[in-house]
Amino acid sequence: MSSLPYQGRFAPSPTGPLHLGSMLAAFGSWLSARHANGSWQVRIEDVDPPREVPGAADLHLTTLAAFGLHSDAPVAYQSRRHALYQAAIARLLAQDSAFPCHCSRTDLTTQGGIHRHCVASQQRPQPAIRLRVADGSHIAFVDALQGPVAQDVDREVGDFVLLRADGCWAYQLAVVVDDADQGITHVVRGADLVDSTPRQILLQQALGVPTPHYLHLPLLLGADGHKLSKSLAALPVDAAAPLPVLRWLWEALGQAPATLHAATTVAELLQHAAAGFEPARLQKESRIVIGTPPV
Repeated sequence: MSSLPYQGRFAPSPTGPLHLGSMLAAFGSWLSARHANGSWQVRIEDVDPPREVPGAADLHLTTLAAFGLHSDAPVAYQSRRHALYQAAIARLLAQDSAFPCHCSRTDLTTQGGIHRHCVASQQRPQPAIRLRVADGSHIAFVDALQGPVAQDVDREVGDFVLLRADGCWAYQLAVVVDDADQGITHVVRGADLVDSTPRQILLQQALGVPTPHYLHLPLLLGADGHKLSKSLAALPVDAAAPLPVLRWLWEALGQAPATLHAATTVAELLQHAAAGFEPARLQKESRIVIGTPPV
């Protein structure tokens, strides 16, 4: 794990407006960076064109600005970083840590969807590129909130995709390359990504880049028990009224409501929040059941 000065980030995908789950990750990561007197960066993860919504990236930045959350460095866009990803793929292929694969999802159904060896029924026009996951690839790390996490990547995930057959970079590759290139030392994000972290650590090891510290914030559940970021995905947070949303998020992060009572503006609220944030108050559970949110 890195001992460099704290460098945090928030990295949304422009697949729609920012919802409460997204804003919890943004606010939680910003607070963690400010508490550590560190830097906080914004990165737009726009390497999946089929899922992107036109204008969503600009809307994300406008919404963050309305909430007073500004990147401490120029905003990075994954769509402008193809050369970095290509260089990483070339390096992995050269050291035989990655390989071309023509297998489709249908081909892998007989293996439970887990790739351990190629079983392609036919050649694709363009193969995917997978990371070669060796037998016995056991990854364990200690999450700053969730505690010890372990995964047998070979048995539970298998050889995972780095470059998709449709030519799009896979999330796992892009996030690892970007975090390393931007010097990210601490990753604070939602608990729905805990399962991806062992894969990213394995890839970091293959590329010889540092592994950041990880903290996975609790998931938000609505009163119906469903993940809030899914059930309310079509309902953006109200950027015209950020104060009640920020107060709601503050409480969802387990923080004392009284800390923000005197704040009447976004700037005042963020000042009080940065000074009064207590990481020890973050909920240890992976889920928080919340009532009606201010959307």
